[in-house]
Amino acid sequence: MGVCGSIAAYKAGDIIRRLQDAHCEVTVIMTKKAAKFITPLTLSALSGKNVYSDTFDRDSGRMSHIELARIADAILIAPATANIIGKLANGLADDLLSTFALSSRAPVFIAPAMNDEMYLNEIVKENCARLKKHGVKFIEPVKGRLACGTVGVGHLADVDQIVKAVVKK
Repeated sequence: MGVCGSIAAYKAGDIIRRLQDAHCEVTVIMTKKAAKFITPLTLSALSGKNVYSDTFDRDSGRMSHIELARIADAILIAPATANIIGKLANGLADDLLSTFALSSRAPVFIAPAMNDEMYLNEIVKENCARLKKHGVKFIEPVKGRLACGTVGVGHLADVDQIVKAVVKK
């Protein structure tokens, strides 16, 4: 599970628990910006595993993005920001999450969460369409109250909906 820098990152813990309830084993990769919203310690405690954020695992000398890509049965990025969507849509790999997602053959599920104006931006819409064309499954955001105080489409989908989409893959 990839976690990006969005206020919705606080829901990652609930998603992890619900995936575990569905008998999924969850390993977390979080961006450095995600750690501004929720700590790696929290996600490690909930997942029962180390949380990864650095492209190179200094302890083992291995390349984490390749090692993790080989064992993944599915990839869920929730919340997914416009940044990670843009990176993946354009084949950019400059952090652990993007290099991992681009090097894995596992099915990818993206649950976006962002400001409504950002989500409805033509470039973001094109990036989403490009990823869909390549088989990435989107768990679309819903209309709701956003961190900026407005109400619009961009609110992270319901946790149950996210988990159901991944588990039925």
